[in-house]
Amino acid sequence: MSENVNNLFQTAREDGIISPSSMNALTVMDIGEEIQNALTGNIDAMELSEVVLVTLMPDDSGSIRFEGNAQIVRDGHNLVIDALAGSKQGDSILMHTRYLNGEILFPYTNIVQAIRMDSQNYDPRLGTPLYDQSVLLLGAVIAQAQQFIDNGVAVRTVTLIITDGADAHSSRANAAMVKSIVDDMLRTEDHIVAGMGIDDGYTDFKQVFQSMGIRDEWILTPKNSDSEIRRAFQVFSQSAVRASQNAPNFSQVAQAGAFGG
Repeated sequence: MSENVNNLFQTAREDGIISPSSMNALTVMDIGEEIQNALTGNIDAMELSEVVLVTLMPDDSGSIRFEGNAQIVRDGHNLVIDALAGSKQGDSILMHTRYLNGEILFPYTNIVQAIRMDSQNYDPRLGTPLYDQSVLLLGAVIAQAQQFIDNGVAVRTVTLIITDGADAHSSRANAAMVKSIVDDMLRTEDHIVAGMGIDDGYTDFKQVFQSMGIRDEWILTPKNSDSEIRRAFQVFSQSAVRASQNAPNFSQVAQAGAFGG
């Protein structure tokens, strides 16, 4: 494991942010280098007193393409960028996008520098290692947040995991390991973790995301249509904007859920 990331996890553990079971899940996975590649550069140069980390994991499995949903997923991701970039707190929002099979589109960067998804950088054709990659993604959120905390910057995070199928290709993690990490994050009241399950006709996405620790009010289950998927991304983006603009009331936004006013 990358020494820097390992140190960040150790500090989070000592601060009581993550539990021994979550620490074990993150270290057993040996994902330090992959997480290191997601982190921003020299944060000392950032003159911020608070920051919001928005993290997306779009599904890049073959079924997205087979179902004709590649473009709407691209559009949805870009809609989130546009909504956050246009918000009052845009200067303090950092975003990171990592695809479900591990490819990093861009590490944590200011929202105005976020890379838009297009047909050149998003070609859904792989599998669904949902649990493995969720542990990795959430590990990146925790590590990046801890880096800012260690520098005296207040941090809130909003994360969205997107899939159109149940886990099929994880080899290291299971739902319980993801849940341990999500439980710890939600306990601090500084994190929102959402799940979007695009209907495949048979997967119970509420059950899938519940088993990963995601709360019902943050589970989006659009039907397999452009309009439904677009609406789900709009709901998430509006929630992310609300969360970024309401530092004192972040926990209220979290409790209200994706469909909260």
